[in-house]
Amino acid sequence: MKIAFAHYHLKTGGVTTVLRQQIEAIKNDCEILVLTGELPDSPFPADTKHIPGLAYYGMSSKKVFTPKKVAESIIKAIHSKWKDGCDILHVHNPLLAKNKIFLKILQELRKRKIRLFLQIHDFAEDGRPLSYFNEDEYVSDCHYGVINSRDYNILLKAGLKKKGLHKIFNTIKSFELTPPPFPPRGGIKGGGTPTNFVLYPIRAIRRKNIGEAILLSLFFKNHLALFITQPPNSPIDIISYKGWKRFAEKSSLDVVFEAGLKYDFEKLVLAAKFLITTSITEGFGFSFLEPWTAKKILCGRKLPDICYDFEQNGIKLDHLYTKLLVPVKWIDKKDLYERWRASVLKACSLFNYKIDNNNIEKGFSAITKNNNIDFGLLDESFQKQIIACILSDKKNANRLLSLNPYLSYIGEIKNKADLIQNNMKAVLGNYNNRIYKKKLFEIYSNVYKNSVRQRIDKKILLSEFLNLHKFSLLKWGDYVE
Repeated sequence: MKIAFAHYHLKTGGVTTVLRQQIEAIKNDCEILVLTGELPDSPFPADTKHIPGLAYYGMSSKKVFTPKKVAESIIKAIHSKWKDGCDILHVHNPLLAKNKIFLKILQELRKRKIRLFLQIHDFAEDGRPLSYFNEDEYVSDCHYGVINSRDYNILLKAGLKKKGLHKIFNTIKSFELTPPPFPPRGGIKGGGTPTNFVLYPIRAIRRKNIGEAILLSLFFKNHLALFITQPPNSPIDIISYKGWKRFAEKSSLDVVFEAGLKYDFEKLVLAAKFLITTSITEGFGFSFLEPWTAKKILCGRKLPDICYDFEQNGIKLDHLYTKLLVPVKWIDKKDLYERWRASVLKACSLFNYKIDNNNIEKGFSAITKNNNIDFGLLDESFQKQIIACILSDKKNANRLLSLNPYLSYIGEIKNKADLIQNNMKAVLGNYNNRIYKKKLFEIYSNVYKNSVRQRIDKKILLSEFLNLHKFSLLKWGDYVE
């Protein structure tokens, strides 16, 4: 088959990594062309064509592009490689308005009878209102792909049909299991050579919920430090991140930031006592799979909608928690309500989504039931108040333990070796390159042979994500110091 891929850019990142994996999976059986708005910084494993009009809008050039001209450039590039064109154009993350004319470009391509397979990694409706196509409808009458069952079920509700919607789970590679030649040195207040640490192996953006990782560290046994690997890139995330660095230093907490810039990443993973995740939202959920391939325990927050697929494949995650309850009285409830309500109204306004006050009241009552609230629904300023309460009084720490018993044994897992062995086998058995390749070819065959008539109802799609019972200030709200 002749497969063309398209993405806004080929810079280092999650989607680019997936694109590389797809090329690796099919390269021996397919002819491949990659179309991109921005070329990669390093060698790429396939023929690439630079189409500036595909880039994040306005970033690569001051030239104004029209959808028709960009579509013509894409078709020209495809036909320069294959006289009769491609069999399928596989487009990554088309529903984010990182490029304001992207949907119109795809509409033009559909008019020219290009077979489109649109793979969704992220939804603008999932807390990204500034990346939302407010006016344009999503492309109809083409095949879509998603990376988890949550998104699959949501899109079925929003109007897509099973024959035109496909699950394509990502693939996982095993760590090289060699013993680390160090423990890491330095970085802990008081000096010395730390040998005991817990790793949160992420880029510290807001939705990764750094405050909760810090809260967990207060309950680590044996004076374990918390290591966080990478700083964020975006301005709002950097502001939040610097705030946590100041807070940790002021509170004399054993937290090492930017550990991934100081030490080799794989060596950090292999030296850690265990790994944690406290993220409040994920697309695919690599963090729930990768630690097991390094023979490491994962602890922390479980996202049931994301982890459903993993558990169906035999990966045991019952030791993770789904909520971390804290007393509302530790913060100003009136202030919380006003900030939460303002964030709901702002999100609805940005999405042009109507909501009545009664639903807002019901939503707030639900999330503060029994005068407790999930820590992951709070923004940084409220989270800092909660942590300060715990640090100031042993009774508060004990109160938190009574609400969340798992905090008393975080990292201490019964039958640890059996759990690691089971999960490692399940991960490598279900998310390997052989299965990935087979699934890709099944989808491509379907897209090539079967046309579909379907469309996404954007209002239904938005209502599924804009759920007030899960509405987190950390995800939807403005940063407050």
